[in-house]
Amino acid sequence: MIIDWEFNGLPLHVLIVHAVVIVVPLAALCAVLTAFWPVARRRLGIVTPLVALAALVLVPVAVQAGEWLQSRLVNVSPLLGAHTSLGTTMLPWVIALFLAAALQWVWYRYIAAEGARFASALPNRTGRLVATVVLDLVVLVSAIGAVVTVALIGESGSRAVWTDVFTS
Repeated sequence: MIIDWEFNGLPLHVLIVHAVVIVVPLAALCAVLTAFWPVARRRLGIVTPLVALAALVLVPVAVQAGEWLQSRLVNVSPLLGAHTSLGTTMLPWVIALFLAAALQWVWYRYIAAEGARFASALPNRTGRLVATVVLDLVVLVSAIGAVVTVALIGESGSRAVWTDVFTS
């Protein structure tokens, strides 16, 4: 299926990346808060993996729209090539962030809490503590990786668009 990634004369990539730049850090923030702040964990609940799922959906859409846009450009600069290369590195990070956030939600809701429905799956308190620390570290690494990667991609994209376009 061929999609025309354009709306009202504007390439959709330009619009979609703004959603990615908001949703990916938001998902990372929610996941980190859930990992290290019990009040946030209770309040955010299922919201964290849902926001991470939104990021997971948006990133491939942004990449496809970007590839569509690049295929229609007359001149592809080295800066744009760098941006395109970096763009392909985002998906693994948001996959990791989504999986970590989803596992985190299941863990804290059904296993780690005292009296949780499946707490007997790991009855040893020390084992639950070790598993919680490992999960929280995975969440932290995937969140940092996703945010740093989206920042690098965004910065390279803005350089590709704005370098030599105006004077200061």
